Amino acid sequence: MGPATPISILMAEDDVEDQMLVREAFEEARLANDIAIVGDGEELLDYLNQREPYTDVSHPHIILLDLNMPRKDGREALKEIKADPKLRRIPVIVLTTSSAEEDIISTYDMGISSYIRKPVTFDKLVDLVKELGRYWLEIVELPPDI
Repeated sequence: MGPATPISILMAEDDVEDQMLVREAFEEARLANDIAIVGDGEELLDYLNQREPYTDVSHPHIILLDLNMPRKDGREALKEIKADPKLRRIPVIVLTTSSAEEDIISTYDMGISSYIRKPVTFDKLVDLVKELGRYWLEIVELPPDI
């Protein structure tokens, strides 16, 4: 995957305001990556398995995952992603308000790539997105498309 290949990011986040802030932070950080957003773990798995209404999407290169969502939370969705041979190589970055030690330990045990607490200010979110962009889009070698 060369530098000309656009990296697609899928974010699972139920809070509409957080969705908007993250999208604005990516724009502010000048990361023109393809960002898709789903509202809960059910939609996340529908997207990843290309079920209606996501039949025309391809697998993302990175998943940003909130833990506390309705219907199916991030922990349940993560278990299913990491159990699926077609999905388990996609790096999952937990981006959540939870600082609970058991969440940190259990999600790393399930195979996440990073655990990040959501910043409280927009400026700090922009800084975080810039760092994520630099690390995941410029430094890291991602697995080839599945």
